[in-house]
Amino acid sequence: MARAVSETHGEILAAAARRFAVTGYRGTSLQDIAREVGCSKATVLYHFANKEALLAELMAPAIGVLRDLDDRLGGLTPAAAQEVAAQGFVDLAVRFRREIAVLRGEFPELLCQPAFAHIQEISDRLRDALAGHSDRPSARIAALVLLAGISEACAEFVDIPDDELRSALLTLVRRAVEPVAVSLPQPPTTEDKDS
Repeated sequence: MARAVSETHGEILAAAARRFAVTGYRGTSLQDIAREVGCSKATVLYHFANKEALLAELMAPAIGVLRDLDDRLGGLTPAAAQEVAAQGFVDLAVRFRREIAVLRGEFPELLCQPAFAHIQEISDRLRDALAGHSDRPSARIAALVLLAGISEACAEFVDIPDDELRSALLTLVRRAVEPVAVSLPQPPTTEDKDS
């Protein structure tokens, strides 16, 4: 009996994720994926127009969460944006750590593909929020190092339970980012009262 179309579609996605994690996106061919599923390359192409489309569907849930995080950052104060960026990115990285592992080492090249072109802009806004919208080099560098390090840690430490990893990463972020100075309203001076 032939496999159901949706079952085959899911098997192809799962096989692609496994192959990309082991041999990388570039190092995996559609034939490799077909062989692992036990189908023909034509069957893979029936479900996905090409390897880029397969990767785009595999990454779609993570990209959707990243877009939602980007939307939440708009209009927030620098301090609030910094906190939302920290919690949101750590949650995303922990939740999608297997997908992040798939992209390990190939992220810059993948950003050139049309399906992922907008990711760089979102990443830049996320880095800016994590830096507290500061133009200080130390804040911007810390934010970039944290984003890269969080992704790398999530891809590397797949054996650590989600809650433990999330807690450790948030502790690290809070130690590493430069807190945003919150300016409180100043009480009126005697000169202001006399005016």
